[in-house]
Amino acid sequence: MTRRLALAIATGAGVGFAPIAPGTFGSALALVIFVLFSPVGPALFGVSWAGLLALGVWAADRAERIYGEDDGRIVIDEVLGQLLTLAPLLFWQPASAHLLVAALVTGFVTFRLLDIWKPGPVGWAERHFEGGAGVVADDVVAGALGSLVVLALAAGGAFA
Repeated sequence: MTRRLALAIATGAGVGFAPIAPGTFGSALALVIFVLFSPVGPALFGVSWAGLLALGVWAADRAERIYGEDDGRIVIDEVLGQLLTLAPLLFWQPASAHLLVAALVTGFVTFRLLDIWKPGPVGWAERHFEGGAGVVADDVVAGALGSLVVLALAAGGAFA
């Protein structure tokens, strides 16, 4: 039971089994989660994200031991990072649906680029943590950097 629960969480309810680009599918899952759950507000969203982070580290650790490595099927890290990148949008009221879509697409692409490219602190986090924390750390750092990009763009009026 614990094994199945860990794998279900780690693979994003099976999204990680996508035959190509499972990390991108994990990020897309996060986009859907964000749209569905953003109405709960920043405080509850933040608490839920922190709970998912703890659960995700546990599940990624278990899945890494089951698979024998940080396997591509583990996408909870992309889910967490993508949600963090989109978090500044919780404080922004779009003027239109088109602007909301533009902001979501920008956040999605920004996170995927940072996750794949792994600049500076993202690469450092990937190299300096092990186990479940190691699986998740680089994506959380990429998500934090992505959130700064989204915040700067929103504050600069890019989505207004």
